[in-house]
This record gives sequence, C-alpha cells and structure tokens, in this order.
Amino acid sequence: MEIACLDLEGVLIPEVWINVAERTGIEALRATTRDIPDYDELMRQRLRILEENNLGIQDIQQVISGMEPLEGAADCLAWLRENFQVVILSDTFYEFAEPFMRQLGWPTLLCHKLVIDERGRVSDYLIRQKDPKRQSVRAFQLLNYRCIATGDSYNDTTMLAQAEAGILFCPPQNVIDEFPEFPVAKDYEALKAEFTRASIRDL
Repeated sequence: MEIACLDLEGVLIPEVWINVAERTGIEALRATTRDIPDYDELMRQRLRILEENNLGIQDIQQVISGMEPLEGAADCLAWLRENFQVVILSDTFYEFAEPFMRQLGWPTLLCHKLVIDERGRVSDYLIRQKDPKRQSVRAFQLLNYRCIATGDSYNDTTMLAQAEAGILFCPPQNVIDEFPEFPVAKDYEALKAEFTRASIRDL
C-alpha cells in the first residue's frame, strides 16, 4: 500500500508567482521557497507587494488562465496513478489551483486557502497546519501507507525526509547541495525510474 505524494508547482505546473512577476513586471514577485525558505516570510512579502501595486485575486487568476501544466506532467501523473495512490501536497491555494486540476484530471489536492476582502484583494492566507506536507505524510503512515514523495524546493524537504523515500525533482543546485541524501530526477522519465526504484512492489 503505497502513496505517491507530489508537490505541485515546479513538479507538475510552472511557478505561479514567477508567471505573475513576468506578466506584471514586478521582479520581487519572482521569489519562491527556493529563494526564501521561510514560507510565512515569503507570503507576507508577496501580500505586501500585491497591496502596494493594487493587484487583486482577479489579476492573478487572469495570469493563471493562460498557463498550462508542464510538458509531460499529465502523462507522468497518469503513470503514477496507474501504479500508486496519488495525492498532491502543495503550498499553493485552492483559488489558484482549480484550472490546473481540471487540466490534470482532478487529482486529490491538499493545499491552503486565501482570504479575499470585499475589494477582491488578497488580505491574508490560511494554512491548514504547520508543516502541512510532512504532517500529511505522517498521517498517511499512521494509516499504514508507505509514502514516496517528490518535490523541488526547501519547503518539500521535511516531507521528503518523513516519507519512506524522498526524491528531488529538478531542484536548484543549492537545494541539491544542502540535501545530498535525496536522489535527483531531472526529467519525468528519471522521476518514474526513481519511483520504481523506491517502490517495494514490482511495477
């Protein structure tokens, strides 16, 4: 009984905030957890920038409407779903993720919610719990599931460490250097091979 636990942004879809930065020309919005490991610090910075530039949820959703999953992501996800139970554990928000989930065939997604005020501005965000990716893997393990997890950045590493097997997918070099204990997959074929290697079943 194995569950594949996947990060979303950087693994299956492009980084939303980087695309918002490119569309708006606001360079500071390019920062992700690859740059600022403290997620609360990162989100507070993002909310401040949105407010300073009069950007609301509709501006972000307009950018998202023109985005697609990464090339090959849907096929890789389909392969994983044939061989494992699959859950996406993400630090994105339901208000961002719906168009991608539709394109990916509505996989199970556990993430966060935004607080939208009456002006349509993003005033706050609600995290399910502290360190939610690791806690989700831990909960699956308490149900006697064996977890194989993959992610691309700092905020995925506690999930990878908690899982029976953790795999980095296309991470930046600083993450590779700081977490040499995790194998690195640089494309979807390599990721499938790492999942096969980590599985206790014959796939």
